[in-house]
Amino acid sequence: MPESPTLAFVSSGTAEAEEAAARLADRYGARDPQTADVIVALGGDGFMLHALSRWMNSGKRIYGMNRGSVGFLMNEDREDDLVARIVAAEPETISPLRMRAIDAGGTEHGALAINEVSLLRQSYQAAKIRISVDGHVRLEELICDGVMVATPAGSTAYNLSAQGPILPLDAPLLALTPVSPFRPRRWRGALLPKHVTVTLDILEPEKRPVNAVADHFEVKSVIHVTIAEASEEKATLLFDANHSWDERILAEQFRY
Repeated sequence: MPESPTLAFVSSGTAEAEEAAARLADRYGARDPQTADVIVALGGDGFMLHALSRWMNSGKRIYGMNRGSVGFLMNEDREDDLVARIVAAEPETISPLRMRAIDAGGTEHGALAINEVSLLRQSYQAAKIRISVDGHVRLEELICDGVMVATPAGSTAYNLSAQGPILPLDAPLLALTPVSPFRPRRWRGALLPKHVTVTLDILEPEKRPVNAVADHFEVKSVIHVTIAEASEEKATLLFDANHSWDERILAEQFRY
């Protein structure tokens, strides 16, 4: 990275984020995102996901500043010494998941997910889902509210709320986590090598409809979903050197 990288400022659109973007542009100068070395994203984790998707495979580095309600992927909201912080920041390159879902009408849908792909029951009836890994059935029938496959980047989001494991960002793993499992009641999920393909087949789909969600992209009434790492897709985040992803992971695990 250059000693004085050029910056572009993008915001989530809230009044607070827009005002911050204007102040920072006046203070540090602003380039168009297409020509800037670093894109500074002002918002919360949801906006960071949008920014990472928007500039996937562009070679741009994304530095987030928390101007939202959630900011695990973001850095501290501090406007002083911004260029020095960015130059010293630690890069983390991630790859998303690729979801392919077939709905009840036979239409195939595709989407990328930086955080997780989740399947969620659509009605009052619990979902019934068969889980296969690399073509081998591992769980014949999971009765649950849902199930998800989460990346390390997404392991601190919905996955953590569902009691799933937190993963270091460079861990070659995916988290397979159930949501409110009823049968088998004691099953708490699995850690999978990141190179596997997970297949989720919906059992009794007419009686127990299920939706599939890849981050913010939703498909109604799915019957068959495959999930695998899209290793050819790359995005790079920047974390403050004194508050790296590894440090955040450790801090989160020792909260009480």
